[in-house]
Amino acid sequence: KGKRELLFGPYAGFTTKFLKHGSVFDLFNSIKLTNIKPMLGAGYHNLPLTKYLIDQVRLTPDARLDALKAYYPGAKKEDWELAIAGYRVQVIKKDEEEGGVLEFGTEVVSSGDGSIAALLGASPGASTAVSIMLGLLKRCFPQKASSDAWQNKLKEMIPSYQQSLGDNTALLQKVRQWSGSVLGLPDISEKIM
Repeated sequence: KGKRELLFGPYAGFTTKFLKHGSVFDLFNSIKLTNIKPMLGAGYHNLPLTKYLIDQVRLTPDARLDALKAYYPGAKKEDWELAIAGYRVQVIKKDEEEGGVLEFGTEVVSSGDGSIAALLGASPGASTAVSIMLGLLKRCFPQKASSDAWQNKLKEMIPSYQQSLGDNTALLQKVRQWSGSVLGLPDISEKIM
């Protein structure tokens, strides 16, 4: 919008949609006889989390503003708008002892032939996103991912690909300088080495 803005995103929400433009029936359509026990077990064994999420969903605009004021005391309601940043589908796995358990990590699931894949669980940050995508490429395109053409392209895109930065200080310094220049950060590689 051409304005400087601040995003503040601590609020949890709830929807029965699995995708941003999905159906409100997604959750209900996913319930089967084979997964109802794990779903109920995960909810029962995570009652504090369940209560927290329900409390978050029930927050009024004033209560959200109060939470914001803990970080930015000068916040005014008229300066803020609530926006949905994205959706996360929580992974629930069957468990023999508890019926079902919540998985808090990130997991890539794909069909046997690799024709479709999904990233489930916690949102990946910058520290894990590349690793997750490289794993996805290997899983969904095993022949292409191991081909010379793809290997060369990956090495071009990721200078440290398949190399240990801990064992190669020159490459570590080069990667830090490149990252710093892209992010507009000062070169601190000499101070660290």
